Amino acid sequence: MNLHQFRFVQEAVRRNLNLTETAKALFTSQPGVSKAILELEEELGVDIFSRHGKRLRRVTEPGEQILKSIEIILREVNNLKRIGQEYSKQDAGTFSIATTHTQARYVLPAPVAQLRRQFPQVNVSLHQGNPEQVARMLIDETADLGLATESLAEFEELVTLPCYEWQHVLVVPAGHPLAQVERPNLEQLAAEPLVSYHPSFTGRTRIDKAFAARRLTPNIVLEAIDSDVIKTYVKLGMGVGIVAEMAVRDDPPGGDLVSRPLGHLFGQNVARIAFKRGAYLRNYVYIFAELLSERLNRVLLQRAMSGEASNYEL
Repeated sequence: MNLHQFRFVQEAVRRNLNLTETAKALFTSQPGVSKAILELEEELGVDIFSRHGKRLRRVTEPGEQILKSIEIILREVNNLKRIGQEYSKQDAGTFSIATTHTQARYVLPAPVAQLRRQFPQVNVSLHQGNPEQVARMLIDETADLGLATESLAEFEELVTLPCYEWQHVLVVPAGHPLAQVERPNLEQLAAEPLVSYHPSFTGRTRIDKAFAARRLTPNIVLEAIDSDVIKTYVKLGMGVGIVAEMAVRDDPPGGDLVSRPLGHLFGQNVARIAFKRGAYLRNYVYIFAELLSERLNRVLLQRAMSGEASNYEL
């Protein structure tokens, strides 16, 4: 048996047992993939997949156990590569971060800039997506570190830690009646056309649950994933906006928009940092985590990655 066979099996499962797509993803031929999997099954003495003709139908029960072992083996192979890179190129390489637009735009610039000053030979690659895509990029090892508010803690393959708390804020044109209200209530917001995030982004689920709990139906006239887009449409008079507080911290006082905190309505959100379970973290990854939040440090991260503790909630 060999690593190529392991990769073919793993990729076949990722590609929903489509061997043509598996071959394309691995830049090889479909017959070559099929032959390698059959040879592995013959060597192991069990079927990893059940078949209908030449098509793979499902993963067998022993196949499920084999897949778990393959996952561990390939993860450790990647860890060996990282260890080699760590010691052959001290404090150099490519650091891939998966995150949402809000985090990339408002949270990451300062710590990324600090990291680059400390480690000028480290190149940073930002991958943006929704929280589920962030998790998948970590699991698929496209990214070394993930940062998002929703979803990350739901994946068993990931180790997650709370990074920082934030709340939503209301943004309205300076002349809007709600600009004079220090603590808006849900009834006032439900009476207005609302511009806010797409349901899968930036704590939107908390907003929906708060309205539902009061049996109110918000009039959301526009959804976006970009806080700047939301603020632009608010300025144009389309409605009042609900955005993450990070999106207004640098707004100049006396500008076109007025913001009001909404933590009393929607509570506090927790942004979480995440890594693939069992991954090897390079020195600059630990440093970057510490730059992101004073709550994070190397010892805490090492304990989390080794599974020594089970509760990292705030």
